[in-house]
Amino acid sequence: MTPFRWRSESEEPAPASLVLVGDALTADEAMKRVSKGEVLEYRGDFRNAKQLLSAMGRRLEKRRSPKPAKSALDAFRAERRMRQAEAETLARVVVRLDAAYRPALSHAPALAEACAWAWGPSEGAETVVPLKTLLGVLGAAEWRRRGLAVPGLAGTLVPHYGVYTPTRAEYVELVAALPGVKGQRVFDVGTGSGVLSFVLLQHGAASVVATDVDPRALACARENAARLGLADRFEAVELDGFPEGRADLVVCNPPWIPEPPKTRLDRAVFDDGGRFLVRFLEGLAAHLSPGGQGALVLSDLAVHLGLRSMGWLDAELERVGLVVAWKKDAKATHGKAKDASDPLHAARAKEVTTLYGLVPR
Repeated sequence: MTPFRWRSESEEPAPASLVLVGDALTADEAMKRVSKGEVLEYRGDFRNAKQLLSAMGRRLEKRRSPKPAKSALDAFRAERRMRQAEAETLARVVVRLDAAYRPALSHAPALAEACAWAWGPSEGAETVVPLKTLLGVLGAAEWRRRGLAVPGLAGTLVPHYGVYTPTRAEYVELVAALPGVKGQRVFDVGTGSGVLSFVLLQHGAASVVATDVDPRALACARENAARLGLADRFEAVELDGFPEGRADLVVCNPPWIPEPPKTRLDRAVFDDGGRFLVRFLEGLAAHLSPGGQGALVLSDLAVHLGLRSMGWLDAELERVGLVVAWKKDAKATHGKAKDASDPLHAARAKEVTTLYGLVPR
């Protein structure tokens, strides 16, 4: 088998062998074969490959239990199992790209720019990638070309593949309404796209030092800082936590579901055991200037799902010696909060995102 570079967000190893398939393959046959562990390299028409993947997804959806879940937690667990099975199954349909990111498929769109944005230069190697991942790369490239208007941000944000896209406006609007930002030195812990940093800089913050553990997020944040004319007051550092020193304001929008992430893309939402959030709370006081405050943005969805108790945050703040000086709430306005067909709708409809102003006791 020709050597290739394997691209996957799940950290699964490269397949040991690939089985060539084409346009004659039916969805039922594909389901049988991937269920036996085969990894199918599709050669044929790009449109047919997409249709095959959609048909396989519909077959997986039909396997969903018709019985209503006994609790929100049961519904959440069932949904995660379903999505994990879907991801693992559909990832076994792969395509090959040559060293110029050209696919071995007819009627495929131009992929070179989108793939280079996501992965960098091919370095002369062929690429094998799950078709579902490749479609995600193409979708991210469209977001990047168009840019994203974010309420509370002047100018458009250019998202990058693999970096959480702030399509949920409520948390950005909460931070945009923070008073007294002018002239402050700010830390943004877990910056992602950098959107909260940019909002604060546009509202008069003197400087922002932003951290993130993912190089893709840092590249996204740096590019957007330059595009928005904020690069001279913005610094992005690869760190899993706080930068050195102290700040007048330390802002954090951590992952809000205390469960293990399944893929790199999950890490913006899922935080195994809430460890990132706990470390933020434990280290906040030591990184605040005298009179400074923390600004924690947090959804309560985990409480409504039964993953956290109602008073868990109060107990954590008591343990680490922090108090809530003020807070402001915003009800969820994203599409899933309004979609009654969503298995988690009952919990999502109650979701509230809160901006907490935290100070040492």
